[in-house]
Formats: sequence, C-alpha cells, structure tokens
Amino acid sequence: MYSNFVSSIDGVATLGEGTSAGSTISGKYAADRFLMALLRACADAVVLGAGTLRATPGHLWTPAHVFPQHADSFAGLRRSLGRSPEPRLVVITAQGAVDAAHVAIQHGALIFTTRRGADACRHQVPESCEVVVMGDGEEVDLGAVIHELRNRNLGVLLTEGGPHLMGELIELGLLDEAFLTVSPVVAGRADEKRLGMVEGVELLPKRGVWSRLLSARRHGEYLFLRYGLRT
Repeated sequence: MYSNFVSSIDGVATLGEGTSAGSTISGKYAADRFLMALLRACADAVVLGAGTLRATPGHLWTPAHVFPQHADSFAGLRRSLGRSPEPRLVVITAQGAVDAAHVAIQHGALIFTTRRGADACRHQVPESCEVVVMGDGEEVDLGAVIHELRNRNLGVLLTEGGPHLMGELIELGLLDEAFLTVSPVVAGRADEKRLGMVEGVELLPKRGVWSRLLSARRHGEYLFLRYGLRT
C-alpha cells in the first residue's frame, strides 16, 4: 500500500470543495503528472475516499488520463507486471455518498461502504460498479477492506487520498510507503479550511510515526520524496 500526494511548501494539500487541489498545487507540472501516471501504472487498484471523488469531477484514476502522451508505454508496463489493462478504482464511503454521475463511477468502481451506505447508493450507481458491504457499523474497517481486496488478487494498492483516509491508514499501520511532491508554491490559509496530507488523527507528541527517506529527487524547482513508513 503506497500513497501519492502533492503539497505546497507551506503544507497545504487540499483546497476548497470542488477544486482539483492536486493539479492546482502542482501547476500541472509535467514531471509530477508523469510520476502520478507511473504510480497508477504499477498498481492493481487506486483507493480513495468519496470526498476526493467529489472534489475531482471529470477525473479518471488511470495512467493515461494524467499523461496521455505515454499511454502505450504505461499499458506495456502493466502487461509486463501482469496487471489488468487499467487499475481498479476503489471508493471508500461510510455514508454511501457517491456521485453516481461522476465519469469515474460510470467507468466502474468497487464501492466499500456500511450496510446503511449500501442502502443509500446501491440503486443509484451504474451496473459497472459493485457495492461491497463492510459490516453494520458507522465506519468502514480499512483493514477489512484491504484484506478483501487482496482476496480479489488486488494486492498492490495506491491511495491518492484524501487526508482523512491517509490519517486512518497511517494510524492503523496499513501504509507501507508515501510519495510526496513538494511544489514550489505558497498556498496560504485564511477562512477556508485547508488540510495537510494527514487529517483526523493526532500522532505527535505521544506516538509520532517516524519514516525512512528512501529517495529524494529534484526536477526543476520541485522535490520528489519517497518515504518508507513500515518499521
């Protein structure tokens, strides 16, 4: 399980509702989009929360969508890795709050939710989607989700957020590696709530999650960092 985020130098990773934060913060920088496509090309599935889905209308979580000029190369890489033609989209939503008209949902997704959430969305999403009930509680058990995905031979997982999903994955010790692009932009904060890469859990000072820097690369004014989170 690995993640991919882009952040401003002042730690902002999300913008307002309905804003494509990643492309805005990165400035659609070609090297960042290449990395995003490469990480998707290596994954069996891309995992995200319903909030990220809503904030990114018109997006498909495929390599070709963000770097179409090398679509054939990414397809060849997937074949060489024994992957399906495209990574499976996995959406986590406790309430079943999924935009059924979103192009990615129309394209097809696995939707993991609670029994109440399934009742809310099952008859709205297209037949290209499968709604998977993960218990009768109020929250979705991420550990159980990952176990189910691996039972479906989806063992290499990429998450692109959002921050609440990242926080839960890190808190539960489920995230192996984190890829972070630091964009040379200052985003700022005022009245609107803007989140960093992790939200919803408080780790320091009692139990900070210390990582290992696996690689650091520079392209132009951008930094591309890779961290290992497993001890």
